[in-house]
Amino acid sequence: MSVVQNPILNSDFPDPDIIRVGHTYYMASTTMHFMPGCDILRSFDLTHWEPYGHVYRTLGHTGAYMLDDDQDLYGQGMWAPSLRWHNGRFHVLFSANDTHTTHLFTARDARGPWRHHIVRGFYHDPSLLFDDGRVFIVHGNTALRLTEMDADLSGPKAGGLDRVLVQDLPNQDLGYEGSHLQRHDGRYYLFTCHFARGHRKTEDCFIADSLDGEFRGRCILDDDLGYHDQGVAQGGMVDTPDGQWYAFMFQDRGALGRTPVLMPMHFDTDGMPVLGVNGRVPAYVESAPSAEPHHHYAPLNGDDDFRYTPDSRGTIHLAPYWQFNHTPHDETWSVTARPGAFRITTSRVSATMLRATNTLTQRTTGPRCAAEVTIDASGLMEGDIAGLCAFQGCYAYAAITRRQGSWHAIMAERNALHPDNTAERHYDEIPVEVESLPLPSPQVTFRLEIDYTDMRDTARFLVRTDAGWIPIGHPHRLWFKLDHFTGCRFALFTQATQHVGGHADFMRFRYHDASDMGA
Repeated sequence: MSVVQNPILNSDFPDPDIIRVGHTYYMASTTMHFMPGCDILRSFDLTHWEPYGHVYRTLGHTGAYMLDDDQDLYGQGMWAPSLRWHNGRFHVLFSANDTHTTHLFTARDARGPWRHHIVRGFYHDPSLLFDDGRVFIVHGNTALRLTEMDADLSGPKAGGLDRVLVQDLPNQDLGYEGSHLQRHDGRYYLFTCHFARGHRKTEDCFIADSLDGEFRGRCILDDDLGYHDQGVAQGGMVDTPDGQWYAFMFQDRGALGRTPVLMPMHFDTDGMPVLGVNGRVPAYVESAPSAEPHHHYAPLNGDDDFRYTPDSRGTIHLAPYWQFNHTPHDETWSVTARPGAFRITTSRVSATMLRATNTLTQRTTGPRCAAEVTIDASGLMEGDIAGLCAFQGCYAYAAITRRQGSWHAIMAERNALHPDNTAERHYDEIPVEVESLPLPSPQVTFRLEIDYTDMRDTARFLVRTDAGWIPIGHPHRLWFKLDHFTGCRFALFTQATQHVGGHADFMRFRYHDASDMGA
């Protein structure tokens, strides 16, 4: 066994739900507007995780999903998946907040293929419970409601159990939500996060002897890991094959996003969960015993030389750590048009890079990380921009652009100073160009360094010249905001500002975490 620092994943994997099937653990996480969506991770010891698949390639091809007609999914899409194993199948249930639709996916293997079903009704932050031949969903905000479903989960069961389990006090900063309902030792456990007025986020738990009985509970965790009063909350519990118990939740970590946290737990004499060590989340947590102690975990981030071979159906499967911003336009991206390059061809004029299609993203990691990419812009049209972005609502980028037949490296940023947590959506606001440097050729290499240390949340751009790396622009402040509701990502993008049909080739993407960035 090993000891791992909390958060166990220092990256944006919000709303984790973890289950054990045999000796293997699986995690499902929110992906919002990124495609393919709903990450499934795998572990054998609860502290080391690897990408295992995505539940869907896309949830739709409407205007919002395709970034058409000034529509978008930012801050919407899928939220808070519930992951369960029942009768030889994985079940993933979640609501999509753009359409107020509830989606159910089922599969025999967590890698897929997944079968898609629409569930009648809308269930905010749902938690799925299979219980003695019956099936239930707990859902809601402030008032947490239990709804009995048809056996096939097609919709609410006529005449089935339907009741409010717990009701939060009025006028809270955030009422009860993010529910996880589980059964253990003849009792029902309802975990829920809570944000009392003027206090940080906490976790409550309510227990009952039956689903139609009274749920009684209390706060079971009020801790911030010593990190800027950012409470650890919203999760549930999972056991090991040898009977140990762990609680899993997440913590907001500024612009990095929402990071999974793990802690040991046991049950008090009254059955209530006792979390962490002396009521606190431990800075380090011991791994669970592993059935595969020598397993080599696939990376959650990585380099890419963009050399891919289509499968038997002609489909390209990018490395699992890549996700498109919204549903991709498959006819205008390619890794085969120029082997060794990811090519984006423009098909529309966009006001900003937030409206550009086929932007390819990869999560960032704390406390520090960096990315480098080489761009061949010889195929760009006049006014086109192709670059490496610190991608969020308040984004910044280093890019190459074509102006009057000449090539320039630029650094630009949007909303550099927005310390509030609003959900403003002014996505056509033109970014401010901070610096422009003439280039001798249409090929350039950029580096983006991000520092999340102690919530510093700063991005810094560099461009490679004959004299080595030189800064371009100035350090850019990052903010986690509700407009995107996701952590900052590295992103590769191409934007047309005047004409369509130009293209850029991205080559030799390199990812660096804190361990190889030096002092």
